[in-house]
Amino acid sequence: MTAHKATRSPSRRRRGGATHAVARRPRTKLWGGLVALTILSVTGFAAVGWASADGHGAQARPDEHAKESSGPMRPSRNTTPAPSPSRSASTPPAPKIPATGPGTYTTAPGGSGKVGTGTALRYRVEVEDGIDLSTASVAKEVERILADPRGWTADGHSAFQRVSSGPTDFVVRVATPGTVDRTCAEGGLDTEGRYNCSVGHKVMANLERWLLATPVYAKDVTAYHALIINHEVGHFLGHGHVGCPGPGRPAPAMMQQIKGMHGCVPNVWPYDERGRYITGPAAP
Repeated sequence: MTAHKATRSPSRRRRGGATHAVARRPRTKLWGGLVALTILSVTGFAAVGWASADGHGAQARPDEHAKESSGPMRPSRNTTPAPSPSRSASTPPAPKIPATGPGTYTTAPGGSGKVGTGTALRYRVEVEDGIDLSTASVAKEVERILADPRGWTADGHSAFQRVSSGPTDFVVRVATPGTVDRTCAEGGLDTEGRYNCSVGHKVMANLERWLLATPVYAKDVTAYHALIINHEVGHFLGHGHVGCPGPGRPAPAMMQQIKGMHGCVPNVWPYDERGRYITGPAAP
């Protein structure tokens, strides 16, 4: 919201009761003129009301007995105009999100070391062609998420390793909404142009979600990336949906948080910092 500076109301108030001058008969016409001048001076020094400080433009109510001055109103002490919200330099331009793409991908180069215990699940990170995202940056973020001690490696038997060639167990893809819909439909899922999915060995991240998150995570899109990866990789590992375990408790990573928090507080990790699994009642 743009803050508006308070401006003086055109209404005026008297500082006190009206001053009455009593004319004496022996005085000359000059004294009568001075009396009139005195009355005008009292009116001219009336107090003014101020606009509401909340910027909605509601004005302070003038005194019921105040009389409007016939002279010019005094200018406000602060004459700096309020900034126009349309010219705010702090508002970034909305990202351009193609509705669909070619369905072809570029694989992130390089790879990572193994994280976790047990046999590593090898995965690739790919970004759909035509998307203005760095494959290397997306890959580094996925690596960081899967290596976090609050992630799936905390189960004691899951391990991951990113590769760019050779055999893989699954692939993480960021793609346009249309491409995600087509891929997810292969598994009988309707992602409606706005959801992510995991189908077969493909973990599909909707570009719109990747860039804009959801209202709950709009101010922390990076955290929402962790929720996307943990939720969909969780499906690949065999975990199903769960609901909110109770008001005020952390939302499980396997909860469909995009469809409502149901009293839970935001959380993007499968495990807490003590290594305890965060879950809830089974849900469709």
